[in-house]
Amino acid sequence: MENIKDRFLRYVAVDTQSNEESESQPSSSKQLNLLKMLCDELNAMGVTATLDEWGYVMGSIPANTDAPVPAVGFIAHVDTAPDAPGAGIKPQIIENYDGSDIPLRGVEGMRLKPADFPELLEHKGETIITTDGTTLLGADDKAGVAEIMDAVQYIVNHPEFKHGEIKIGFTPDEEIGRGVVKFDVQKFGATYAYTMDGGEVGELEFENFNAASASIHIQGRNVHPGYAKGKMLNAIHIAQELNSLLPVDQRPEYTDGYEGFFHLISFKGAVEECDIVYIIRDHDRAKFEKKKAQMMECVDFINQRYGEGTAKPTIKDQYYNMREQVEPHYHIVEKAVKAMEMAGIKANIKPIRGGTDGANLSFKGLPCPNIFAGGQNFHGKYEWIPVESMQKASAVILNIISLFAE
Repeated sequence: MENIKDRFLRYVAVDTQSNEESESQPSSSKQLNLLKMLCDELNAMGVTATLDEWGYVMGSIPANTDAPVPAVGFIAHVDTAPDAPGAGIKPQIIENYDGSDIPLRGVEGMRLKPADFPELLEHKGETIITTDGTTLLGADDKAGVAEIMDAVQYIVNHPEFKHGEIKIGFTPDEEIGRGVVKFDVQKFGATYAYTMDGGEVGELEFENFNAASASIHIQGRNVHPGYAKGKMLNAIHIAQELNSLLPVDQRPEYTDGYEGFFHLISFKGAVEECDIVYIIRDHDRAKFEKKKAQMMECVDFINQRYGEGTAKPTIKDQYYNMREQVEPHYHIVEKAVKAMEMAGIKANIKPIRGGTDGANLSFKGLPCPNIFAGGQNFHGKYEWIPVESMQKASAVILNIISLFAE
């Protein structure tokens, strides 16, 4: 049996960064390298698995009990975020972590410090896997992939372990918001599912943001600056003015918990024209709709001030809060809490300040809370994960399966 650490290290060695500029599905063909690998590994273990044209791996383990048990699924995404380099990952393994600073040896002077990340101290004595400071690690969500595969390996090797029908799913493109756009819930065949895509041990989430993107094109007018009075419309300044109309206290750096935000993620352009891109988030649907309306009010103000057509907005909803779809099936949350207790873990139920594939799956008819995968500092060069956290997540998967079988 391959241990979970070696499995994880093998998976992160495969570059699977998704590409938000691409219109294809998957957005990058290199994701298929890991997806094919996973499909082959499942079949080699005796688990019937397929990889379809959209990059979805679906596997199925038949029930070995006569009792009527709903089919339960476990899902993780293979892609890594575009926010940091994802190729040539060189993991560092720190055994029996002693609580000191961890040098990230790929960048001189770069360190993972408990002073900056105090949660490190909660994992003293454990085996920590970090980056070398030049790339992200890929624990989001190859930790989830490794945990699911570790649990599958256990089930295959222990036929005495009683379970209902188990469904396994691996998806591309979660990091760019397109992870389950073409996912066939009926084909997958689960009644309930869990994404293994959370952070610290104990995290359990069945609420997430309502999410939208807002792209605004600013059309200016360029005139020689020596003769610009009364003529020039500087698109950069107009874009800055529009941004200043939004409430400062509703930026991500000033919000927490259930507080939503406007987040400026891109600002590109020159005097003649400029493009700015936001993401809009709120857990409360009414407040979410109000935020989108507020953005349009700012656009209207700019057009009244500088002329119709100066600001051209495109606002698109991305996903919604899965709470309204999961809460009617709250027993699946309760099973996850119990499964954690069985593993000696105290569940920490909290809203996701983001989104998961589970949100869109829930609205497709597959209630799908999110469970911890154990990683920290996702999407950046300070990403790290304890091996013990992955082991606990794998144990929780097996406990959930047992609880359904009971």
